[in-house]
Amino acid sequence: MNTMRSLFLALAVSATSTAHAFDPLPQRAPEPADNPTTPAKVRLGLALFMDPRLSSDGTISCNSCHGLGKGGVDGQPVSDGVGHQQGVRNAPTVLNAAFMSAQFWDGRAASLEEQAKGPLMNPIEMGNPDADALVARLKGMPIYQKTFARVFGGSNPLTIDHLVQAIAAFERTLITPDSRFDRFLRNDPTARLSIQEQRGMQTFSTIGCLDCHSGVNFSGPAMAPGQGDYEAFPEHKDNMYVAMYHLDEDQGRFQVTGKEEDRHMFRVPTLRNVARTAPYFHNGSVPTLQEAVRVMAKTQLDMDLKDGDIADIVAFLKTLDGSPKPRP
Repeated sequence: MNTMRSLFLALAVSATSTAHAFDPLPQRAPEPADNPTTPAKVRLGLALFMDPRLSSDGTISCNSCHGLGKGGVDGQPVSDGVGHQQGVRNAPTVLNAAFMSAQFWDGRAASLEEQAKGPLMNPIEMGNPDADALVARLKGMPIYQKTFARVFGGSNPLTIDHLVQAIAAFERTLITPDSRFDRFLRNDPTARLSIQEQRGMQTFSTIGCLDCHSGVNFSGPAMAPGQGDYEAFPEHKDNMYVAMYHLDEDQGRFQVTGKEEDRHMFRVPTLRNVARTAPYFHNGSVPTLQEAVRVMAKTQLDMDLKDGDIADIVAFLKTLDGSPKPRP
Protein backbone atom coordinates (compact mmCIF):
# COMPACT_ATOMS: atom_id res chain seq x y z
CA MET A 1 0.00 0.00 0.00
CA ASN A 2 2.85 2.39 0.86
CA THR A 3 4.47 1.68 -2.49
CA MET A 4 1.22 2.34 -4.34
CA ARG A 5 0.59 5.51 -2.37
CA SER A 6 4.11 6.73 -3.13
CA LEU A 7 3.60 6.00 -6.82
CA PHE A 8 0.31 7.89 -6.83
CA LEU A 9 1.86 10.88 -5.05
CA ALA A 10 4.82 10.91 -7.43
CA LEU A 11 2.50 10.86 -10.44
CA ALA A 12 0.33 13.57 -8.92
CA VAL A 13 3.34 15.83 -8.39
CA SER A 14 4.55 15.10 -11.93
CA ALA A 15 1.07 15.77 -13.35
CA THR A 16 0.84 19.07 -11.49
CA SER A 17 4.22 20.12 -12.85
CA THR A 18 3.34 19.05 -16.39
CA ALA A 19 -0.03 20.80 -16.22
CA HIS A 20 1.80 24.11 -15.96
CA ALA A 21 2.56 23.71 -19.68
CA PHE A 22 -1.16 23.96 -20.45
CA ASP A 23 -3.80 26.65 -20.16
CA PRO A 24 -7.58 26.10 -20.08
CA LEU A 25 -9.71 27.14 -23.01
CA PRO A 26 -11.27 30.59 -22.50
CA GLN A 27 -14.98 30.70 -21.72
CA ARG A 28 -15.66 32.91 -24.75
CA ALA A 29 -14.22 32.77 -28.26
CA PRO A 30 -12.55 35.82 -29.82
CA GLU A 31 -14.71 37.73 -32.27
CA PRO A 32 -13.84 40.35 -34.90
CA ALA A 33 -14.82 43.97 -34.31
CA ASP A 34 -16.89 44.01 -37.51
CA ASN A 35 -18.94 40.96 -36.51
CA PRO A 36 -19.86 41.09 -32.82
CA THR A 37 -21.70 38.07 -31.47
CA THR A 38 -25.33 38.77 -30.53
CA PRO A 39 -28.08 36.34 -29.51
CA ALA A 40 -30.23 37.22 -32.54
CA LYS A 41 -27.33 36.76 -34.93
CA VAL A 42 -26.43 33.44 -33.33
CA ARG A 43 -30.01 32.17 -33.70
CA LEU A 44 -29.99 33.15 -37.37
CA GLY A 45 -26.62 31.47 -37.82
CA LEU A 46 -27.94 28.26 -36.28
CA ALA A 47 -30.90 28.25 -38.67
CA LEU A 48 -28.60 28.78 -41.65
CA PHE A 49 -26.11 26.17 -40.42
CA MET A 50 -28.86 23.55 -40.32
CA ASP A 51 -30.66 24.52 -43.54
CA PRO A 52 -30.00 22.24 -46.57
CA ARG A 53 -31.61 24.87 -48.77
CA LEU A 54 -28.27 26.66 -48.74
CA SER A 55 -27.09 24.01 -51.20
CA SER A 56 -28.01 24.06 -54.87
CA ASP A 57 -30.15 20.88 -54.71
CA GLY A 58 -31.45 21.23 -51.15
CA THR A 59 -29.63 18.19 -49.80
CA ILE A 60 -26.53 19.48 -48.01
CA SER A 61 -26.32 21.76 -44.98
CA CYS A 62 -23.28 22.88 -43.00
CA ASN A 63 -24.35 20.33 -40.40
CA SER A 64 -24.16 17.55 -43.00
CA CYS A 65 -20.36 17.65 -42.87
CA HIS A 66 -19.91 19.25 -39.44
CA GLY A 67 -22.52 17.34 -37.43
CA LEU A 68 -23.09 18.95 -34.06
CA GLY A 69 -24.11 15.60 -32.64
CA LYS A 70 -20.98 13.92 -33.99
CA GLY A 71 -18.18 16.04 -32.56
CA GLY A 72 -18.46 18.63 -35.32
CA VAL A 73 -17.64 16.16 -38.12
CA ASP A 74 -19.51 13.58 -40.20
CA GLY A 75 -17.50 10.47 -39.35
CA GLN A 76 -16.51 9.82 -42.97
CA PRO A 77 -13.03 9.82 -44.53
CA VAL A 78 -14.24 12.51 -46.94
CA SER A 79 -17.64 14.18 -47.07
CA ASP A 80 -20.50 13.75 -49.52
CA GLY A 81 -21.60 16.88 -51.35
CA VAL A 82 -24.34 17.67 -53.83
CA GLY A 83 -25.10 14.90 -56.28
CA HIS A 84 -23.27 12.41 -54.01
CA GLN A 85 -19.95 13.86 -55.10
CA GLN A 86 -17.06 13.38 -52.69
CA GLY A 87 -14.40 15.81 -51.58
CA VAL A 88 -10.72 15.05 -51.25
CA ARG A 89 -10.06 15.96 -47.62
CA ASN A 90 -11.51 14.99 -44.27
CA ALA A 91 -13.92 17.55 -42.79
CA PRO A 92 -12.26 19.22 -39.76
CA THR A 93 -14.32 19.64 -36.64
CA VAL A 94 -16.26 22.89 -36.30
CA LEU A 95 -16.00 22.68 -32.50
CA ASN A 96 -13.47 25.24 -31.25
CA ALA A 97 -12.69 26.32 -34.82
CA ALA A 98 -13.16 29.85 -33.47
CA PHE A 99 -9.74 29.53 -31.82
CA MET A 100 -7.99 28.71 -35.12
CA SER A 101 -6.21 31.64 -36.78
CA ALA A 102 -6.50 29.96 -40.19
CA GLN A 103 -9.20 27.63 -41.49
CA PHE A 104 -9.12 24.51 -43.71
CA TRP A 105 -6.29 21.97 -43.68
CA ASP A 106 -4.23 24.25 -45.91
CA GLY A 107 -5.09 27.48 -44.09
CA ARG A 108 -6.51 29.19 -47.15
CA ALA A 109 -9.20 31.05 -45.17
CA ALA A 110 -8.22 33.64 -42.57
CA SER A 111 -11.52 33.66 -40.68
CA LEU A 112 -14.69 31.71 -40.01
CA GLU A 113 -16.53 34.18 -42.25
CA GLU A 114 -14.17 33.51 -45.15
CA GLN A 115 -14.28 29.77 -44.52
CA ALA A 116 -18.08 29.71 -44.59
CA LYS A 117 -18.14 31.13 -48.11
CA GLY A 118 -15.99 28.36 -49.55
CA PRO A 119 -18.33 25.35 -49.33
CA LEU A 120 -21.34 27.39 -50.45
CA MET A 121 -19.88 27.94 -53.91
CA ASN A 122 -17.76 24.82 -54.15
CA PRO A 123 -19.17 22.70 -57.03
CA ILE A 124 -18.61 19.47 -55.11
CA GLU A 125 -19.79 20.58 -51.69
CA MET A 126 -22.91 22.81 -51.77
CA GLY A 127 -22.84 23.55 -55.47
CA ASN A 128 -24.18 27.10 -55.80
CA PRO A 129 -23.02 28.63 -59.09
CA ASP A 130 -22.36 31.97 -57.39
CA ALA A 131 -23.33 34.08 -54.39
CA ASP A 132 -26.05 35.93 -56.30
CA ALA A 133 -27.93 32.68 -57.00
CA LEU A 134 -27.86 31.69 -53.34
CA VAL A 135 -28.92 35.11 -52.09
CA ALA A 136 -31.77 35.26 -54.63
CA ARG A 137 -33.05 31.88 -53.41
CA LEU A 138 -33.02 33.00 -49.77
CA LYS A 139 -34.73 36.29 -50.64
CA GLY A 140 -37.61 34.20 -51.94
CA MET A 141 -38.18 32.92 -48.39
CA PRO A 142 -40.12 35.45 -46.28
CA ILE A 143 -38.78 34.12 -43.00
CA TYR A 144 -35.20 34.88 -44.03
CA GLN A 145 -36.11 38.30 -45.39
CA LYS A 146 -37.72 39.17 -42.07
CA THR A 147 -34.96 37.72 -39.91
CA PHE A 148 -32.05 39.27 -41.81
CA ALA A 149 -33.80 42.65 -41.64
CA ARG A 150 -34.21 42.33 -37.88
CA VAL A 151 -30.60 41.19 -37.30
CA PHE A 152 -28.71 43.44 -39.71
CA GLY A 153 -31.06 46.26 -40.66
CA GLY A 154 -30.29 48.62 -43.52
CA SER A 155 -31.71 48.81 -47.01
CA ASN A 156 -30.21 45.48 -48.16
CA PRO A 157 -29.85 43.20 -45.13
CA LEU A 158 -29.78 39.84 -46.95
CA THR A 159 -26.35 39.64 -48.53
CA ILE A 160 -23.73 36.93 -48.80
CA ASP A 161 -21.51 38.80 -46.34
CA HIS A 162 -24.28 39.00 -43.76
CA LEU A 163 -25.10 35.34 -44.32
CA VAL A 164 -21.56 34.17 -43.52
CA GLN A 165 -21.33 36.62 -40.62
CA ALA A 166 -24.36 34.96 -39.05
CA ILE A 167 -22.95 31.47 -39.57
CA ALA A 168 -19.59 32.53 -38.13
CA ALA A 169 -21.25 34.14 -35.12
CA PHE A 170 -23.05 30.87 -34.42
CA GLU A 171 -19.86 28.85 -34.85
CA ARG A 172 -18.13 31.05 -32.27
CA THR A 173 -20.52 29.61 -29.69
CA LEU A 174 -19.40 26.05 -30.51
CA ILE A 175 -16.61 25.98 -27.97
CA THR A 176 -15.95 23.39 -25.27
CA PRO A 177 -14.21 25.15 -22.37
CA ASP A 178 -15.46 22.82 -19.66
CA SER A 179 -13.83 19.52 -20.56
CA ARG A 180 -12.58 17.53 -17.62
CA PHE A 181 -9.03 18.60 -18.44
CA ASP A 182 -10.00 22.28 -18.46
CA ARG A 183 -11.71 21.87 -15.11
CA PHE A 184 -8.62 20.04 -13.82
CA LEU A 185 -6.47 22.99 -14.89
CA ARG A 186 -8.86 25.32 -13.05
CA ASN A 187 -8.38 23.23 -9.89
CA ASP A 188 -11.93 21.91 -9.86
CA PRO A 189 -11.86 19.23 -7.12
CA THR A 190 -14.42 17.14 -9.04
CA ALA A 191 -12.22 16.94 -12.16
CA ARG A 192 -9.45 14.55 -11.28
CA LEU A 193 -7.22 12.66 -13.68
CA SER A 194 -6.64 8.96 -13.23
CA ILE A 195 -3.13 7.58 -12.86
CA GLN A 196 -3.26 6.43 -16.50
CA GLU A 197 -4.44 9.85 -17.70
CA GLN A 198 -1.66 11.52 -15.73
CA ARG A 199 0.89 9.18 -17.31
CA GLY A 200 -0.56 9.97 -20.71
CA MET A 201 -0.30 13.71 -20.12
CA GLN A 202 3.32 13.29 -19.04
CA THR A 203 4.18 11.13 -22.04
CA PHE A 204 2.37 13.48 -24.43
CA SER A 205 4.48 16.34 -23.09
CA THR A 206 7.88 14.67 -22.88
CA ILE A 207 8.07 12.80 -26.19
CA GLY A 208 7.36 15.90 -28.31
CA CYS A 209 3.62 15.98 -29.05
CA LEU A 210 3.40 19.31 -27.27
CA ASP A 211 5.89 20.87 -29.68
CA CYS A 212 3.13 21.12 -32.29
CA HIS A 213 -0.09 20.57 -30.35
CA SER A 214 0.40 23.44 -27.94
CA GLY A 215 -1.78 26.38 -26.92
CA VAL A 216 -5.27 26.43 -25.44
CA ASN A 217 -6.68 24.64 -28.50
CA PHE A 218 -3.88 22.09 -28.82
CA SER A 219 -3.36 23.43 -32.36
CA GLY A 220 -0.26 25.57 -31.94
CA PRO A 221 0.39 29.03 -30.51
CA ALA A 222 -2.06 31.90 -30.83
CA MET A 223 -1.45 33.84 -34.05
CA ALA A 224 -2.91 36.81 -35.90
CA PRO A 225 -5.85 36.00 -38.20
CA GLY A 226 -4.61 34.41 -41.40
CA GLN A 227 -1.34 33.24 -39.89
CA GLY A 228 -1.56 29.51 -39.37
CA ASP A 229 0.78 27.12 -37.60
CA TYR A 230 1.90 24.66 -40.29
CA GLU A 231 3.91 21.48 -40.00
CA ALA A 232 5.23 18.98 -42.53
CA PHE A 233 3.19 15.79 -42.67
CA PRO A 234 4.61 13.24 -42.91
CA GLU A 235 7.91 14.45 -41.48
CA HIS A 236 9.57 11.03 -41.51
CA LYS A 237 8.69 9.00 -44.60
CA ASP A 238 10.83 5.90 -44.19
CA ASN A 239 8.14 3.79 -42.56
CA MET A 240 5.25 1.57 -43.62
CA TYR A 241 2.51 4.00 -42.58
CA VAL A 242 3.18 6.53 -45.32
CA ALA A 243 2.26 4.10 -48.09
CA MET A 244 -0.35 2.24 -46.04
CA TYR A 245 -2.38 5.38 -45.39
CA HIS A 246 -1.38 7.40 -48.49
CA LEU A 247 -0.04 10.16 -46.29
CA ASP A 248 2.21 11.90 -48.83
CA GLU A 249 -0.16 12.05 -51.80
CA ASP A 250 -1.78 15.36 -50.82
CA GLN A 251 0.49 18.35 -51.51
CA GLY A 252 -0.99 20.35 -48.65
CA ARG A 253 -0.51 24.11 -48.53
CA PHE A 254 1.57 23.97 -51.72
CA GLN A 255 -1.71 23.80 -53.64
CA VAL A 256 -2.58 27.24 -52.25
CA THR A 257 0.73 29.07 -52.45
CA GLY A 258 2.69 27.21 -55.13
CA LYS A 259 5.77 27.56 -52.93
CA GLU A 260 8.03 24.54 -52.70
CA GLU A 261 8.54 25.07 -48.97
CA ASP A 262 4.79 24.58 -48.49
CA ARG A 263 4.69 21.14 -50.08
CA HIS A 264 3.12 18.63 -47.64
CA MET A 265 2.61 21.40 -45.08
CA PHE A 266 -0.67 21.29 -43.16
CA ARG A 267 -2.24 23.44 -40.48
CA VAL A 268 -1.89 21.78 -37.08
CA PRO A 269 -5.36 20.48 -36.16
CA THR A 270 -6.89 20.78 -32.72
CA LEU A 271 -6.85 17.75 -30.45
CA ARG A 272 -9.90 18.86 -28.52
CA ASN A 273 -12.73 16.31 -28.82
CA VAL A 274 -10.35 14.20 -30.90
CA ALA A 275 -11.79 11.00 -29.47
CA ARG A 276 -15.07 11.88 -31.25
CA THR A 277 -13.69 12.90 -34.65
CA ALA A 278 -12.53 9.65 -36.29
CA PRO A 279 -11.37 8.90 -38.92
CA TYR A 280 -8.13 10.84 -38.74
CA PHE A 281 -5.72 12.99 -40.74
CA HIS A 282 -6.28 15.14 -43.79
CA ASN A 283 -7.47 12.19 -45.86
CA GLY A 284 -9.43 10.40 -43.14
CA SER A 285 -7.40 7.27 -43.73
CA VAL A 286 -6.78 6.17 -40.14
CA PRO A 287 -9.84 4.69 -38.43
CA THR A 288 -8.99 4.75 -34.72
CA LEU A 289 -7.39 7.14 -32.25
CA GLN A 290 -5.02 4.45 -31.05
CA GLU A 291 -3.69 3.96 -34.57
CA ALA A 292 -3.52 7.70 -35.14
CA VAL A 293 -1.29 8.11 -32.08
CA ARG A 294 0.92 5.25 -33.27
CA VAL A 295 1.20 6.71 -36.78
CA MET A 296 1.89 10.23 -35.52
CA ALA A 297 4.66 9.00 -33.25
CA LYS A 298 6.38 7.26 -36.14
CA THR A 299 5.81 9.76 -38.95
CA GLN A 300 6.39 12.93 -36.92
CA LEU A 301 8.76 11.89 -34.12
CA ASP A 302 10.31 8.74 -35.64
CA MET A 303 9.35 6.83 -32.51
CA ASP A 304 7.88 3.36 -32.05
CA LEU A 305 5.61 3.69 -29.06
CA LYS A 306 4.74 0.76 -26.86
CA ASP A 307 1.10 -0.26 -26.63
CA GLY A 308 0.97 0.90 -23.02
CA ASP A 309 2.23 4.36 -23.90
CA ILE A 310 -0.34 4.63 -26.69
CA ALA A 311 -3.12 3.60 -24.33
CA ASP A 312 -1.96 6.22 -21.81
CA ILE A 313 -1.89 9.02 -24.39
CA VAL A 314 -5.33 8.04 -25.68
CA ALA A 315 -6.67 8.10 -22.12
CA PHE A 316 -5.28 11.62 -21.68
CA LEU A 317 -6.69 12.81 -25.01
CA LYS A 318 -10.14 11.63 -23.98
CA THR A 319 -10.06 14.13 -21.10
CA LEU A 320 -10.14 16.90 -23.76
CA ASP A 321 -13.68 15.91 -24.72
CA GLY A 322 -16.35 18.50 -23.96
CA SER A 323 -19.72 19.84 -25.08
CA PRO A 324 -20.51 23.35 -26.32
CA LYS A 325 -21.92 25.73 -23.72
CA PRO A 326 -25.59 26.71 -23.97
CA ARG A 327 -26.08 29.32 -26.66
CA PRO A 328 -27.34 32.81 -25.86
